[in-house]
Amino acid sequence: MSIEVGSKCQGKVTGITNFGAFVELPSGSTGLVHISEVADSYVKDINEFLTVGDEVTVKVMNVEKDGKIGLSIRKAKASEEGAKKAERTARQPVKPRRKEQPSLSFEDKMNRFLKDSEERLSSLKRNTESKRGGRNTKRG
Repeated sequence: MSIEVGSKCQGKVTGITNFGAFVELPSGSTGLVHISEVADSYVKDINEFLTVGDEVTVKVMNVEKDGKIGLSIRKAKASEEGAKKAERTARQPVKPRRKEQPSLSFEDKMNRFLKDSEERLSSLKRNTESKRGGRNTKRG
């Protein structure tokens, strides 16, 4: 089995370091899952997510010329969830959209915008006028 970028496969965690985990692929080669590619959330300690001997699904992110293989558990899960979501939405009937009624006229929207703009401008002036001047300014 050749390893191609974008393919998903099962692998076994063979080693854990502070920067990631090494995963043995079915072809016999070993790739690295960087700590940032383990989970969607922040991973402070990789040992909370993986242990040596775990079977994981990984996605091949890159294969370098020197043989290093970059893997991702996070993106493998995301693509599985995306496929499941697409399958669910394909089964659901399409609901007709309601026609939305215009809530405000153009004039009403313009008046609201002008009012908000004037309020923001006045509060900006109020906050900056008191802060102008410094130690060395002339008072007169």
